[in-house]
Amino acid sequence: MVPTSAPAGIAGAPFRFMLGATVLCFSGYALLLPVVPLWAERGGSGAFGSGATTAVLMATTVATQLAVPWMLVRFGHRWVLAAGCALLGAPTPFLALSADLAPVLLLSALRGVGFGLATVAGSALVAELVPREQHGRAAGRYGLAVGLPQLVLLAAGVALVERVGFTAVFVAAGVAPVLGALLVPAIRMSGGPVVVAAGTRARPTARAALAPVLAMLTCSIAQGGLITFLPLAVPGAGLLVPMALLTTAAGSLLGRLVAGELVDRRGWGGRLLVPGMLLSAAGMIAEVAALGTGTGALVVAGSTAVGFGFGMVQNDSLTVLFAAFGSAGYGAASAVWNIAFDAGTGAGALGLGAVADPFGYPAAFGTAAGLLLVGVVVAWARPGAAVGRS
Repeated sequence: MVPTSAPAGIAGAPFRFMLGATVLCFSGYALLLPVVPLWAERGGSGAFGSGATTAVLMATTVATQLAVPWMLVRFGHRWVLAAGCALLGAPTPFLALSADLAPVLLLSALRGVGFGLATVAGSALVAELVPREQHGRAAGRYGLAVGLPQLVLLAAGVALVERVGFTAVFVAAGVAPVLGALLVPAIRMSGGPVVVAAGTRARPTARAALAPVLAMLTCSIAQGGLITFLPLAVPGAGLLVPMALLTTAAGSLLGRLVAGELVDRRGWGGRLLVPGMLLSAAGMIAEVAALGTGTGALVVAGSTAVGFGFGMVQNDSLTVLFAAFGSAGYGAASAVWNIAFDAGTGAGALGLGAVADPFGYPAAFGTAAGLLLVGVVVAWARPGAAVGRS
């Protein structure tokens, strides 16, 4: 059997409404990613405690993501996405009540549940709402919806706190995902259940999944550590840190769009993982050099390289996993991809914070670069399945 109607594709209204909900959801996420660690630091937490706020957010995100493929089947993509947006946004204003670490961690954990629901449902809809030959470009446009809020708000969050205070930022970050939930009913799925033809894979081989998962994990460790600790590693630098966070998000956005075109139009799926990791490693090495020399240009150049490399990896790894799992396993492929993304972000915040406390931020950023280079060696030896041009 096949669906009773074909997906409308990247030009269709359902896909566009999904992108709109994604923009609003990630606005609430991106605005607070560098702000909550600063809030915890104001409450008396050190680097480890500040990093723990991001780590707890990502830990509950990952724990939730493990259950989302089942939930997509049981409740449907739309309701899971709507619940995720609501849970990410509604608790957020309560952060303003206390900067003590315990309540901040509790609210971060609750927001992580919502983020876990929304991320897996959203990226699974990339595959469900468009035909197979548009997956690369659809992933690129999804990357645009994810990346635009980060492009603007990762940098703006720190600057806005200085101008309007933490409370106003917490309220804004809570309202945006709730508005995203209101868009979800407009996402109309194509009619009828999808029954996959015999022989279509629902589980990937370990060889096919290893390289994309490893690339996502190591790149997200690097970017998670960079976003969490750059405001702390370069204090009192004026607009330098917001500019670096802006270029990280811009680089990621551009990397995803470029990779989407190369995957669909050139058939380069699976070939962009190693270049992306190498570029991210070079960016982290540049950050180490910048902290040693005090060169602001290196801070911005390094953050741009980390973002662009990770953007390439995000798009390429998602399309490789969709192909590896097959159409029976789009939800599972989305969960694996998001778990690697978010587990790496949390590990970058907590693990690199543990390195930074005794050894300093250059050692933490250098550790991230080393992990990326190890990932390059492993991925080169055992590449993932290529995704040919459709």
